[in-house]
Amino acid sequence: QVQLVESGGGLVQAGGSLRLSCAASGRTFSNYAVAWFRQAPGKEREFVASISWSGKGTYYADSVKGRFTISRDNGKNTVYLQMNSLQPEDTAVYSCAATRYGLGSNTGGDYPYWGQGTQVTVSS
Repeated sequence: QVQLVESGGGLVQAGGSLRLSCAASGRTFSNYAVAWFRQAPGKEREFVASISWSGKGTYYADSVKGRFTISRDNGKNTVYLQMNSLQPEDTAVYSCAATRYGLGSNTGGDYPYWGQGTQVTVSS
């Protein structure tokens, strides 16, 4: 089993940047694909970005492509989500999820391990 803890959320003005971190413990993290999902109040959870277990595959929702970058540092057991040019519509709770030997699925049901989430609020 792997435990995930997100950090790096906060309040930022439109056009600003934040970097979220997803720190893992418990297992060999390099064997896990990791994805970021977000959920805004009153809306369904949506896929944001993912990275395959090998790190060779990265995938993004159309709404964040070109603005967000997912990366991993297996030495630190951490996956990052660099978010630039943030907009008010990016406001949500961001959660990371992991699955062993995953290829970077955009479906939440494919990830058995989840963190608690971190709030990102973008003011206009």
